[in-house]
Amino acid sequence: MFQDVLFTFLISLSPFGEARAGIPYGDLNGLPILWVFIIGLTANLLVFPLFYKGIELSKKYLWKSLLYRKSAIYLSARARTKTKTVIQKYGVWGLMIFVMIPLPITGAYIGTIAAYIFGISYQKSLIAISSGITISSIMVASFMSAI
Repeated sequence: MFQDVLFTFLISLSPFGEARAGIPYGDLNGLPILWVFIIGLTANLLVFPLFYKGIELSKKYLWKSLLYRKSAIYLSARARTKTKTVIQKYGVWGLMIFVMIPLPITGAYIGTIAAYIFGISYQKSLIAISSGITISSIMVASFMSAI
């Protein structure tokens, strides 16, 4: 049981699944849906503050590295391409909607990169991304409990 809780948390924290994969994993492994929701949501909510601060520190200390710079430019271009239309049209609300959609490549990681690139304030980004994650997690948990 502890292993399933831990994996649910780690999957929900990872960029490869976030809560969209963590919640189904926990539910399919027999954990109560309320626990799974809380664990997945909590882990996914940690993404924005940790990743945003990580971006700031990386840029400050690693920008001189060619490998880091190329990787950062690639990820920035990808995030800009995926989010440009919705964020330019709807601003912070668009960021929330983008993160809320429970599909691959629309989660907290790309949303955090987009918020950083487009210069949305930390506080507004935190609220928008947290709201999007919460709504997405509710949708996934509701779907899983209906099955």
